[in-house]
Amino acid sequence: MNVVPGKGGVFQLTHGLQKEFGDERVFNAPIAEAAIIGRAVGMAVRGLKPVVEIQFFDYIWPAMMQLRDEMSMMRYRSGNHYSCPMVVRVPIGGYLKGGGPYHSQSGESIFAHCPGIRIAFPSNAADAAGLLRTSIRCDDPVLFLEHKHLYRQTFTKSEYPGSDFMLPFGKASLRHEGSDVVVITWGALVQRTLVAAHQAEKEGITTAVLDLRTIAPTTGKRSPRS
Repeated sequence: MNVVPGKGGVFQLTHGLQKEFGDERVFNAPIAEAAIIGRAVGMAVRGLKPVVEIQFFDYIWPAMMQLRDEMSMMRYRSGNHYSCPMVVRVPIGGYLKGGGPYHSQSGESIFAHCPGIRIAFPSNAADAAGLLRTSIRCDDPVLFLEHKHLYRQTFTKSEYPGSDFMLPFGKASLRHEGSDVVVITWGALVQRTLVAAHQAEKEGITTAVLDLRTIAPTTGKRSPRS
């Protein structure tokens, strides 16, 4: 088999997968976002389960037509006869040096207003593992957002929860209890909110911190398979 190692994306999160599973299952795509999503839609409706990556959220916009008019609308346009089970992994957000205006955008709210797309946005490694497994087993398209700032942070680490670990969509996590203020957040802002909550405790203010984990969790008529 002629295997091209590749570097596993800009952040090397998928490094080694091609060697392990072969270049028929894991391969590099041209940097053409509309083509990446369009090809994945075709694979999904033919019974495969593509997991594709847009290199940076800032460059997702050329694929907007495919995401909004094809991927998210498959159930509606087919009268629920067809689904489009695919996962779109996207590094997102700022707080990195050198990011600048073309590598730091956060636009999850735009896709939250697109019916038919589920959105997962974990704040730590364990949640990422559980949500990604649920996303892959889901019968609907999932936009899986990964805040770039969290990739190399030690506070996100945890023991591997096992190959059967899954987290349900639509179930938030109470990260900190409090009765004076409630902050609802997700992604990299969870940790920053926890830091602020601990600081507020010194002033006698107790803050509840709710990590949403999924932003648009319910679409279509079928749930993720366990």
